[in-house]
Amino acid sequence: MILYFSGTGNTEYTAKRIGKEIQDETLDLFEKIRNRDFSDMTSDSPWVIAAPTYSWRIPRVLQEWLSKTRLNGNKNIYFVMTCAGSIGNAGAWLKNLCFSKGLNYMGCISVIMPENYIALFHSPTQEEALKIIDQSEKKIDEISLIIKNKEIYATPPITFKDKVNSGIVNDLFYPLFVHARKFHTTDACISCGKCAKVCPLKNIHLEKGKPVWSNHCTHCMACINRCPAEAIEYGKHSKGLVRYTCPKRI
Repeated sequence: MILYFSGTGNTEYTAKRIGKEIQDETLDLFEKIRNRDFSDMTSDSPWVIAAPTYSWRIPRVLQEWLSKTRLNGNKNIYFVMTCAGSIGNAGAWLKNLCFSKGLNYMGCISVIMPENYIALFHSPTQEEALKIIDQSEKKIDEISLIIKNKEIYATPPITFKDKVNSGIVNDLFYPLFVHARKFHTTDACISCGKCAKVCPLKNIHLEKGKPVWSNHCTHCMACINRCPAEAIEYGKHSKGLVRYTCPKRI
């Protein structure tokens, strides 16, 4: 079974492409994470966890869900992480998580996808994004074959920088950057409430028709990128930037 968490669609596309290739079920974890549903799950096929990369590791909201949810049945588990550059030493942390849960860690594989973290970076145009996704297809096919053949994915060489990024930098990233204080709306807001609906942590509610952010943001960028009126900004950085959602669907 393929379980995925996706803010703007990159990981969803990757997970469903793998599911199509290996003929396995895919499940969006949005509702489970949003409703803090940690009920047991069972799969006869190997588990595949597809996740975006947040500061060179899986999102902490997903890590919490995995830590608290019992995965029964098949003991083998793969991780597929979408990123715009590198996943650092994420595999080491995931291997420890698997050990604590009695699961067989089969490897962590990265897939390069378009940048969507417009709180700090720039997203590509749709044309540029489609080129990046097309280039990822071969890697997704390779991943699908590894999972289909139940092979262990060999960990690529890990550098000292990878260890620092997934360790010290990740530890600092959350308290320093992951908050909602800079989110705000412009006069373009149409009070549709979509931002609240797409937030996986129920961190947004409407007051007098306008979104208000609480203090449980995970920086998935779903609200700002999925706003149909492009009425949400993140400080001054996001002004004029392309909003990104995955332009391809399965």
